[in-house]
Amino acid sequence: MLPPATTSPRVARHWVMHRVAAAGVHGVANQYAELLTGEVVANAVVHGPPEGSVLVELSLDATSLRVSVTDEGHGHPVPQHPEPTATSGRGLAIVEALSTAWGTNTASSGGTTVWFELEID
Repeated sequence: MLPPATTSPRVARHWVMHRVAAAGVHGVANQYAELLTGEVVANAVVHGPPEGSVLVELSLDATSLRVSVTDEGHGHPVPQHPEPTATSGRGLAIVEALSTAWGTNTASSGGTTVWFELEID
C-alpha cells in the first residue's frame, strides 16, 4: 500500500523490478514491467483521491507476469493520444503499446484497478 505521493511511482517500480528479477525474469520483460508499473502508479497518484491509497500487486507464472494497481478513485482511464508537444497524457498509450494485455475494472473496494500483463521469454 502506497500513499498518493510523487515518490510512489519510483517506489513501486523498484519493488516490481526487484521481485521480477528475483523470480528470474530479466531483460525486456523486466524493463517493461518497471516502466509500465511507473506509468500506471503515476496515473493512480494523479487521478485518484489525494487522501486515498494505491495498492500494487504482482503475480507471476512460468509464462507471464501481471501487475495490478488499485486506487480509491471511481474513473476508468482510457488511452489518450495527445499532440506531440503535450507534456503529459501518454501513460496508458505506452501501456497499451508495450503490454501483452491490459485493462481496467472496478475493484471490490469500489475503487479502480488498472492491470497489465507481459509475456516472459
